[in-house]
Amino acid sequence: MNNKYHHIVVLGAAESGIGAALLAKQKGIEVYVSDVQNIKPHFKAELVAAGVEFEEGKHRDDLLHNADCVVKSPGVPDKAPIVIEARKRGIPVINEIEFAAPYSKAKFICITGTNGKTTTTLLTYHMLKKAGFDVGLAGNIGVSLSRALTVSDHQYFVLEVSSFQLDGLYDFKADIAILLNITPDHLDRYDYEISNYIYSKFRITHNQTANSTFIFCADDETISHELEKKLPASNLIPFSIKTKQKHGAWLENEQLIINLNNQQEPYNMSIFDLALQGKHNIYNSMAASVAARVLDIRKEVVRESLMDFENIEHRLEFVAKVHGIEFINDSKATNVNSTWYALESMTTPIIWIAGGVDKGNDYSMLSEMVKKNVKAIVCLGKDNRRIHEAFAGMVDRIIDTSSARDAVKASYLMGKKGDTVLLSPACASFDLFDNYEDRGRQFKNAVREL
Repeated sequence: MNNKYHHIVVLGAAESGIGAALLAKQKGIEVYVSDVQNIKPHFKAELVAAGVEFEEGKHRDDLLHNADCVVKSPGVPDKAPIVIEARKRGIPVINEIEFAAPYSKAKFICITGTNGKTTTTLLTYHMLKKAGFDVGLAGNIGVSLSRALTVSDHQYFVLEVSSFQLDGLYDFKADIAILLNITPDHLDRYDYEISNYIYSKFRITHNQTANSTFIFCADDETISHELEKKLPASNLIPFSIKTKQKHGAWLENEQLIINLNNQQEPYNMSIFDLALQGKHNIYNSMAASVAARVLDIRKEVVRESLMDFENIEHRLEFVAKVHGIEFINDSKATNVNSTWYALESMTTPIIWIAGGVDKGNDYSMLSEMVKKNVKAIVCLGKDNRRIHEAFAGMVDRIIDTSSARDAVKASYLMGKKGDTVLLSPACASFDLFDNYEDRGRQFKNAVREL
């Protein structure tokens, strides 16, 4: 294909930006990478090996001189001066998925939502793979679409898409879009206006037509309210654990049932056979199953996939039991809603490790759960004031720690046989850790040292 752009500037040199730069280079596009932070050594080595010019620690004054496109990494805010300047000059500012998609012939299955994105993305990919589809996995899940396409194209791509990535999509179309839920998150990037965040999430339906599919949670009040205002042009398929659906997925007598109008016989399966347990995972399993059935994947394959799927690292991951105290790693819970699910799924007294970078959290929704299930809170962060303020008087003890090792040690000393130590921070990790994976791994290492 002919390249739409001839000289691109990539802002940000993490996975997204590096992937875009490598694909651009492969397609013969002039590319320059700029990051105001220091670039990590392994990413820098990739740029050098590919012969891509770059700068770090600053954006040079003439950075936009020849640019006919800016590819912005998700972590670069729209309010960054260089982004504002590019738009002022009329230079398109897009994201890496928007840049990469024209180089693929794939059908795109895109998953978003405040919580459950990664689990649902991996489960959907697992189903397609098991069914023998030529399928790739990319997006917010680890490997950028651009990087994946430097290796090979596929007939299908399953993409996890964050709100930040959705903000940079314009011409891209999801053939199958899944919207799991919408609860307040990242409001610091959306002027603390939930309406802006909702608009961002609904961009997953952007450009969809009658030949596209939109799978959504009918139990989510925010989604339902938004759909009352405007319906996407696509084929709408709801899923619910509360109400029976004429067309979609629902629960009935503890059976997961899927009935699409093009099927003569509904699909059903006991929720007790699901590999992923817990209410939130029933939603995730429903969403992935509906996508699979839209693609005419056999019911037997869907059933097997739901039974043999292995959950992801850092999401309610069992680590160890030490002297009768169970340790659970839920480091991926970077918002309040996600932590609510974690607290709700526990059946034993909890010592809760929480804290980090607060993104404008409203902790009030956790109050009843904390009063009922939590015996102590161990704060893990540089600034824990808001956690103290939110839960003072609800638990026997709230203490502060500033390392995973100290948090684990303190939790262990407070615990007794039958307790659960749950790392479910409800906050981002960047005050003390590289990312939530680093936080989770340090937690697991500390548990193993006990």
